[in-house]
Amino acid sequence: MAEHYITVVSDTPDEKTEKTVKRAVLAALDFEKVEQNCDVCIMITDDENIRELNREHREIDRATDVLSFPMLELSPGQKIEVSPLEIDPSTGAVMLGDIAISLERMCEQAKEYGHSEERELSFLTVHGILHLLGYDHERSEEDEKLHFSRQEEILDEMGIKR
Repeated sequence: MAEHYITVVSDTPDEKTEKTVKRAVLAALDFEKVEQNCDVCIMITDDENIRELNREHREIDRATDVLSFPMLELSPGQKIEVSPLEIDPSTGAVMLGDIAISLERMCEQAKEYGHSEERELSFLTVHGILHLLGYDHERSEEDEKLHFSRQEEILDEMGIKR
């Protein structure tokens, strides 16, 4: 069984937020049957910081809810295969990538969509993990359907309903 290393970084550390994020990461990796030990970092930030990241990395000058920065070029469902040089010798894990989530945007969207903040945070985390695993809803309509259906399946398995 794979061992995953999940780091949650936040200006305002909150045990409930960290627990929710870690649960969603593990649920997504388990659902996708990721057997390789992985290292993932999730930054919980605000609209200002995520806007800056969006501007720097995507040349889009506005805040967003979640950004993903994959370290590997994967296709949906592809097994992770890396060279020994890409594996951290101390943990045996490969760096899957980083995710940034705007806590402000997450709270706004939870209210807007009429569901809990736990559900919205889980949704954004799973969405980001799927991006790290090669899913990309921006490539085509078919890819969008696949990405969003996987998200819902994972959230359903977690028992998190709308």
